[in-house]
Amino acid sequence: MENGGKLYYGIKEVAEMFEINASKLRYYEKEFPTLQPKKNRSGDRVYTQADINHLTEILDLINRQKYTLPGAREFLNERDANRREHAHYINKLKKLKSFLEKMRADLDKPLESEPID
Repeated sequence: MENGGKLYYGIKEVAEMFEINASKLRYYEKEFPTLQPKKNRSGDRVYTQADINHLTEILDLINRQKYTLPGAREFLNERDANRREHAHYINKLKKLKSFLEKMRADLDKPLESEPID
């Protein structure tokens, strides 16, 4: 769900976007620790586009895919764990690639000729 140009949205705006009430948004914040909108100086919740996208995922799991709240929470936790694991392997592969490229470059260098006696 992309919205035009705003950086922050109030809880009422977000509730209207999803056609739910603000108390349900606050409830989801308690149920999903990954959904934590910032608060401004006066203590009002301000949602970023990332928060709205995450809320879209949560509501899709609950409403369309019919996950229970614990099931949706577990699904998101497992997905995040898989992403971290994949990132770890990608970093290892990048290091290996760099090492192999350096070896290849070293092999391509001409050998210094040794004097013949």
